[in-house]
Amino acid sequence: MKDNRRRVFPNAHQDVETARIIPDTPQTRTPAYRLAFNDAEFLCRDELRPVRLQLELLKPELLLSEYGIVSTVVLFGGARIPEPAQKHTARTETLADLSRFYDEARRFAYLMTENSMANGGYENVIVTGGGPGVMEAGNRGAADAGGISIGLNIVLPHEQAPNPYVTPDLCFNFHYFGIRKMHFLMRAKAVCIFPGGFGTLDEMFEALTLIQTGKMQPVPFILFGEDFWRKIINWDALADAGTISADDLKLFRFVETAEEAVEVIEGSSSKV
Repeated sequence: MKDNRRRVFPNAHQDVETARIIPDTPQTRTPAYRLAFNDAEFLCRDELRPVRLQLELLKPELLLSEYGIVSTVVLFGGARIPEPAQKHTARTETLADLSRFYDEARRFAYLMTENSMANGGYENVIVTGGGPGVMEAGNRGAADAGGISIGLNIVLPHEQAPNPYVTPDLCFNFHYFGIRKMHFLMRAKAVCIFPGGFGTLDEMFEALTLIQTGKMQPVPFILFGEDFWRKIINWDALADAGTISADDLKLFRFVETAEEAVEVIEGSSSKV
């Protein structure tokens, strides 16, 4: 958002440019003389972690607001799940079988984006982790529909480039997992979980915990693939043990297809 107020002091950009043309002296060559906010080495010091956390929270928030994003539909899922045409490359038979969820994620994102565009295109925007697999399918489906989508990528030891279907102006990169997860949920009107691994489980349980504890408003919480989720998590055993309540099992529901998920989300919206 452009600030049209008359400025009394030089803005930061002006001072950065002025500092580039100062006389070259022993004093001006030192790190101490650099403008603090334009000194990458200084900003990366351990002591500046609180500042980096704040910047990582603020930058995407400002840019998403300036772009006009009102609400999002979150799509979590495994990076290793291939599209069906590439399922022969999967490392296990199970991954090959799960490739059908690539198509479901793509179809779901397409349908949600179509609906979003009918209402201006800035509500219920698809947001993914910006990587491969199910994440790629989500951004790809939005692109198929001619709409926008968000990608929240993260720096990993093994390079992970954003998939090519994320809207470039809405493609963000993170250092802190915690801040990234906040951005996934800050505008969420629905959360959809596809089969995945540790990362997907982490994202799913954090979001469920926030809803369970009242730290986040309830939203449609949809798990694609009941057989997969019941096989890897004994939900009923948690309730039977008393570590969660029976009502906690009502926080989410299972679906198999994109159309089912859209129906759940639209049904929830009609009740508001």
